[in-house]
Amino acid sequence: MTPPLRLATLLCVLLCAASAVAAAPRNVILFIADDMGQDAGCYGNPVVKTPALDQLAREGTLFRNAFCTSASCSASRSVLMTGLQNHATGHYGHAHAEHHFSTYRSVMSLPVILAANGYRTGRIGKYHLAPEPVYQFGTAIPSNAWNPVGMAEDARAFIADQSKPFFLYFCPLTPHRSGGEIAGHPLKPNPFGNHQQYPGIKDVTYSEMSLAVHPHLPDLPETRAELAQYYQAISRTDQGLARLIAILKETGQYENTLIIFGADNGMAWPGAKTTLYEPGMKLPLVVRSPDQRRRGVATDAMVSWVDITPTILDFAGVKEVLAPPFRAGDPESVPAAPAAAAAKKGAPKKKAAPALAKYEFHGRSFLPTLDGEKLPGWDLVFASHQFHEITMYYPMRMIRTDRYKLILNLANQLPYPFASDLYASATWQASLRGERTHYGKRRIADYTFRPRYELYDLQKDPDEVVNLATDPGHAAVFKDLSERLKAYQQKTRDPWITKYTYE
Repeated sequence: MTPPLRLATLLCVLLCAASAVAAAPRNVILFIADDMGQDAGCYGNPVVKTPALDQLAREGTLFRNAFCTSASCSASRSVLMTGLQNHATGHYGHAHAEHHFSTYRSVMSLPVILAANGYRTGRIGKYHLAPEPVYQFGTAIPSNAWNPVGMAEDARAFIADQSKPFFLYFCPLTPHRSGGEIAGHPLKPNPFGNHQQYPGIKDVTYSEMSLAVHPHLPDLPETRAELAQYYQAISRTDQGLARLIAILKETGQYENTLIIFGADNGMAWPGAKTTLYEPGMKLPLVVRSPDQRRRGVATDAMVSWVDITPTILDFAGVKEVLAPPFRAGDPESVPAAPAAAAAKKGAPKKKAAPALAKYEFHGRSFLPTLDGEKLPGWDLVFASHQFHEITMYYPMRMIRTDRYKLILNLANQLPYPFASDLYASATWQASLRGERTHYGKRRIADYTFRPRYELYDLQKDPDEVVNLATDPGHAAVFKDLSERLKAYQQKTRDPWITKYTYE
């Protein structure tokens, strides 16, 4: 072989290899557990068994400081799918039944954007979003959302199809409370879906007396019984993740797929879910990317669920989204056709379609943080909660730094409302029957009746018990955080900004 021929062959090999790399699909799986806090082996809980999630953390990145923006299932999912705070999109609470919250039709969602950029989009399990045209997926995979292992099997055909890169939104109902019963168990209400047996699931059970009780919960027999069931449901969730990863490997898609494991909000107990206290909003986030230079790392970068959509779009190579500018309160109708396309003589003129512009998200891509290096600018998150159920109006805003948290309770004149499943929980009912003054480390009176502002030093007071909002020694911190929170509300077009004027 002559030297020129050898050079030509080498160039061909290099070009073919580059082409193969470029052609490799950039798949994404967003796995969202339901009502799960940082309760996993990889997060330092020595009891709960989560081998699949622990292995994912060893192969990827564990985020110690990941936060939802609204600790309520439906509202939180709207943030995950849009990269926008729900006070700007109108998806203030639950989409289903009488609650009937939904997103403005002018919002661009993650599945719609990905579909426009060549992706197959599929969802399986819990959906909990509205309206469907805004959150439109190409494929809705039928399955039983209480069975995470069965869900993975039902998603196999979607995963195996290599015609295009895919985005799969994988959402089991576990470990949400189910409202079913366990035969022969003294604690019958709300056993977290463990009452039904499914093929492929090998239940991991937990000894109630050996469990450490979370500091925000009371140490009662009812609490321990519910924690054992919650952990059992987490282990079921983990088995679904294990089967999903196995199917990715079996279909040759594992090394081409970004896997993001998170949850919509914290554990389903009073003091966690529906609140902006740490147990309600500080959540698991484990990410494995094919592009990582370092694996098995943990990061202290503070990320928020408004960052999920921008991160996935960044991985998918969607650097810019052009759309009609979105503004909170925009009409829900689709933009009118250009006037030039108007038809008949004498027909009323139609408004021109708005000019396309760069679509702005409230979050940003956290891909730069995956290798674990400490990067500047990842030390602040915001949260915005308005409703859970329609009967639970209690808007809250929050700013959190790596040390301090400031919560603004916009309806502090009202008693704090309870989600129906949390109020019915055995833990809360036992607390009421016992006429206790405290629920965990917090006084029940302080949980139910809250001041306008709550300021906590999370380094000295991780349980958020000592409110420093009126402490003269923290006046400068309060002023700084309250001003930054108000500025964020203005920037993100928060309708509740009027409360500063009218109240």
